[in-house]
Amino acid sequence: MSDPGPDPDPAERLDDAPDEAAVEDGRRLFAQDCRFVAGVASLDRLPAAGLPEIAFAGRSNVGKSSLVNALTGRQTLARTSNTPGRTQQLNFFALGGRLLLVDLPGYGYAKVSKAQVADWTRLLTRYLKGRATLSSAIVLVDSRHGLKDSDRAMMADLDGAAVAYRVVLTKADKPKPAALAAVRDAVAAELVHHPAAFPLVQATSAETGEGIAELRARLAALAAPAAVA
Repeated sequence: MSDPGPDPDPAERLDDAPDEAAVEDGRRLFAQDCRFVAGVASLDRLPAAGLPEIAFAGRSNVGKSSLVNALTGRQTLARTSNTPGRTQQLNFFALGGRLLLVDLPGYGYAKVSKAQVADWTRLLTRYLKGRATLSSAIVLVDSRHGLKDSDRAMMADLDGAAVAYRVVLTKADKPKPAALAAVRDAVAAELVHHPAAFPLVQATSAETGEGIAELRARLAALAAPAAVA
């Protein structure tokens, strides 16, 4: 029997796009019923732990709610606004009885009081460090601007809490292709210094649908197994 040779480089495996079966699994999951479960402003009101949870984090007005809507194919599931700070609680959405999507309050600039921002920060920190069913986080970064200090602070918090996370670029339809590639490369270069970060940087657009099917596939892989008929 011939020697199959060394295993592929881990980085190459990680950069592989989801195959057709994974994309179909993602499509099927995100086509299922997705409903609002709870809006939580304090940890004592968290829904009972059970299903795996995926938390969506990002700067205020980065496009978190738009991305959640695009993933689920629903225009009004998560509220969108041009006003930074509109999401003022942890919003939980149950997807197909297999996964909870959690839309977190935006960090960074917001048109609210410093006291409110401090309250959100404490809530986020305690949730990220203490939620056993939190499987992964998605850190959304505006593709026009790249990483900001507030993004780096969130990534450091996730590293410290040992919560695996993936950086996803939003609004990928806005910059020119060369500018988008430069931002992607710059973010990837920083991720090698973050132990909890997945090294692949994915670009998405809620407007054009770019990257949505691939992200669905990757999130579906973290969901609870489908019930056997």
